[in-house]
Amino acid sequence: MARSKTTPLTEELYAYMLGHNPPLDPVQRMLVDVTHTQLPLVAGKQVAQEQGPLLAFLVRLTGARRIVEVGTFTGLSALSMAQALPPDGTLLTCDVSEEWTEHAREAWAKAGVEDKIELRIAPALETLAALPEEPGIDMAFIDADKENYIGYWEALVPRMRQGGLLVVDNVFLHGGVTDPGATGPAAAIKEFNERVKADERVESVMLAVADGLTLARKR
Repeated sequence: MARSKTTPLTEELYAYMLGHNPPLDPVQRMLVDVTHTQLPLVAGKQVAQEQGPLLAFLVRLTGARRIVEVGTFTGLSALSMAQALPPDGTLLTCDVSEEWTEHAREAWAKAGVEDKIELRIAPALETLAALPEEPGIDMAFIDADKENYIGYWEALVPRMRQGGLLVVDNVFLHGGVTDPGATGPAAAIKEFNERVKADERVESVMLAVADGLTLARKR
């Protein structure tokens, strides 16, 4: 298949892109540095630097007031979205790690958004199942264990309002989704991507942002 306008993302072009996006604020920058310094072996779980401004932009674009996030890690994505929420906005974020999310709590407090964020330490499928069943979520962000992506999706889609936006990270899984013999997380993401593509409850697009990003709008 011929590619018409895809430009290889060199280090120079990546730096150029970051230079023309909203810069990270001091707390966001501190959180990136802390994550890479104190958690170097798992720092790759943090959203890419360009994704924070994008998530904030999507919050403002959609007018989201109620957000649910699956996968907190050290809190950069939650911080970015919470900072973009209106005064009456709330964000529920789910994780299972007290260690990782302690960095998140500190950053949210420094940024003055801790009152907008509710962190629940428990398996996310349990947290989502306990949410009200009526559609009321404006925006959701999924960035957690890949084997449960379909479960998270199926819990969230019925609870999204009409026109609500789901954002899903790592839908390329570092290119593993193109492997015919994919196993483990790559196989799970391949199955998830096919589920989203066939889901008539939403309209979706897959974008080459970071490790692949799917945006889906509830019909």
